[in-house]
Amino acid sequence: MGTEKMKKPAASYARISEKVDLVEWFAFLDARDLDALTVERRHLDWWRNWLTDTGSALSTVARKLAAISSFYRYAQAENILQVNPVQLVTRPKVDADHSSTNGMTRQQARDLIDAAREDGPRSHALVSLLLHTGARLAEVLNARVDDLQRDTGHRVLVVRRKGGKVSKLVLNAPVVHALAAYMGQAVAEGTQLTTTDAASANPHIFTTRTGKAWAASEAFRTVQRLARRAGIEGSISPHSLRHTHGTLALDNGVTLHDLQDSMGHADPRTTRRYDRARRRLEKSSAYTLANVLS
Repeated sequence: MGTEKMKKPAASYARISEKVDLVEWFAFLDARDLDALTVERRHLDWWRNWLTDTGSALSTVARKLAAISSFYRYAQAENILQVNPVQLVTRPKVDADHSSTNGMTRQQARDLIDAAREDGPRSHALVSLLLHTGARLAEVLNARVDDLQRDTGHRVLVVRRKGGKVSKLVLNAPVVHALAAYMGQAVAEGTQLTTTDAASANPHIFTTRTGKAWAASEAFRTVQRLARRAGIEGSISPHSLRHTHGTLALDNGVTLHDLQDSMGHADPRTTRRYDRARRRLEKSSAYTLANVLS
């Protein structure tokens, strides 16, 4: 089928989240004996409606359609297809100022860290890194040992953001200790985190027992499992940890501008989502005007 022909080139350009969406799209086609090279707009409409009917959020549907459209644009560029079947598909309108991601309270975040610590060094290192830095799961899983560095006295992790931008995440003491425990080494003040594994010159930080890079799907399920163990209700994902980082940072005095830089948001409206998610009624401007006008 066409899906098999298209999977290989897709892997060469798609981000981890896009790969997951593409795999789901191919599975949808395979289950209905449809060829990825001959699908039409009506098939995409069918898929979009199926996603909505099965409970997917509008933002999720929009993201998946964007990933599929990117895939077909790539196929066009490679002269595999003449037309992008997603081009005319109506996409859900998503409020850029609103996030549907479930966040956690400070106590829930602490409970999640405790559950991760009990689960093992790798889980503890992952959860600590995601919560304390607000990094995206893909950024962390793609990072390699040499990306753990020092910069002007700060321990940092160099990550590749969306669009290929390189950023440095500051690693605080809890994260450094969690990483040190996971990587099986003592990290002295002023030293760079390095690996003792001679099998690879620069392996991924997060790997399986066989040394392979930890798959995003497996890390995703690990976070969900740990959230259930911690007694946290609702749908908790790795992005929930990023969301929690943003809201807790704002609650504790970090400015929107600094948070935008820290989290790598190109659009300040994205950062504002975290602000709106944690705002309380007592912060309403009406109270300020009461003082001004009285």
